[in-house]
Amino acid sequence: MSRARTARTLLAAFAVIGAVHLVAVLAGWDLARHLTKPALMPVLAGWAAARGGPRPLIAALLFGWGGDVALQIGGDLAFLAGMGSFAAGHVCYLVLFVRRGAFADRRATLRRAAGYAVVWLVVITLLWGGLDASLRIPVAGYSLLLTAMAAGAAGLGARAAAGGALFLLSDTLIAAGIADWPLLPAHDFWIMLTYLAAQYLLAAALTGDPSRAASRPQAYREVTPLS
Repeated sequence: MSRARTARTLLAAFAVIGAVHLVAVLAGWDLARHLTKPALMPVLAGWAAARGGPRPLIAALLFGWGGDVALQIGGDLAFLAGMGSFAAGHVCYLVLFVRRGAFADRRATLRRAAGYAVVWLVVITLLWGGLDASLRIPVAGYSLLLTAMAAGAAGLGARAAAGGALFLLSDTLIAAGIADWPLLPAHDFWIMLTYLAAQYLLAAALTGDPSRAASRPQAYREVTPLS
């Protein structure tokens, strides 16, 4: 099977598993939800690899898998472990963003950083009082790293920017539940929908035919080969 066909098959599998998972979340089918969630990121990572995705991207998706599994366990220790795994994924994304030139335009980078810093400060200030004392510093540190990832993604075009913003939204929804904020109807559904869309958009923005790089903006080109 060619790599292109393998990629199409894996993307279709990701879409089907994701749809089943989202339906399971809405319907309250716990067994289906717990069986499908750990399959999502490995399949997406396989798709990214089949499309020639760089190693930091594959690592980021697999760290996402680690976070998904940990969060299914429940409890504060598992939550912290999951947050640590996602944090490692964000570091992988940032390394890749740097090498792709996301921060090459200093003025644009400062504008994006300032905007996202305001978002982070507002959200963490609102969340702070509702968080357990043991979670405040870890959540603040993780959310700052996540915000930096989202700001970096915004330097790689609209698709990556949307992925970073949706990742930030998804984790903010998780934090809202931990802080006992009023929740949206079907709260877990929206968490997973935004998360899956975020990871797909980031992966799609960072894979594809390298020969197309010449037609992209300078900040969207890969500076150093990673795979």
